Amino acid sequence: MRFAFAGIDFLGDVFETLVARGWEPVKLFSRPCDGIYDFNDVTVARARALRLPIQMSRILPADLAGLKALGCQALVVAGYPWLVTGWERHLPFAFNFHPSPLPMGRGPYPLFQAILDGHPEWGLTVHRLEPAFDTGAIVTQTRFSLSGTETHDTLLAKCQIAAKEISVQLAEDLPRLWDEARPQGPGSYWPRVTQAQRTIHWTGSVRDVMRTIRAFGSIEAFAQIESRYVYVWEATGWEEPHRYRPGTLVHKHRRHMVVAARDGFVQITGWSPYAPGPARGK
Repeated sequence: MRFAFAGIDFLGDVFETLVARGWEPVKLFSRPCDGIYDFNDVTVARARALRLPIQMSRILPADLAGLKALGCQALVVAGYPWLVTGWERHLPFAFNFHPSPLPMGRGPYPLFQAILDGHPEWGLTVHRLEPAFDTGAIVTQTRFSLSGTETHDTLLAKCQIAAKEISVQLAEDLPRLWDEARPQGPGSYWPRVTQAQRTIHWTGSVRDVMRTIRAFGSIEAFAQIESRYVYVWEATGWEEPHRYRPGTLVHKHRRHMVVAARDGFVQITGWSPYAPGPARGK
């Protein structure tokens, strides 16, 4: 199967898996990344090693016609921000990898919200491209359980592992899976999380605080500790009655800080006064 890939390193293993299974890549479509929260250096380097043409701008109708001229049979989308329409005139297959158990969790990046809402189960879906984001018929889907201590980083890893496994299915049996695709029906759209959702609120319970920290993981939650603002990626907490005002810095040892929440304490062990950036090696 000759295919084009549209995506970044977020689900770059999809590209590698299809190549390893004998699919022939003809072009990479990617996008500029900030090198902080998203990356494409591995995928771009791999495409260059394969001597593929690389396009960093949005896919337009002329690009789809160009894929047809290259004998491309499938457009594989994974971590690509722009809507692709009109592909039906040029390609037999075009599908997207979405990190949610569709039709629940449509939207740009539902992983944070999945943990904030405490979902016990999650999944990854491959769906046909449609004129609206994340609404196409489901080609294949896998689901997996989430633990009570799930973090953004463990959930992302589970989605990436699932994407690799699904890629094997697609490489071996795409025409049948495509023909058996089932409509999604009504679903839910989750917008990008807000700054307020990313902020630790010390007036909440220890459980609430820890859920916020887990939901963002290495992407980091935002907190005010007395007059100081910090970015937090690692902490532990415990419930204990106390008389401290929530948000009080109760104890500090070296870089570890213990802060009062409504019903206990949170010990922050991974934090920085600076926003994430390449200089921090994040």
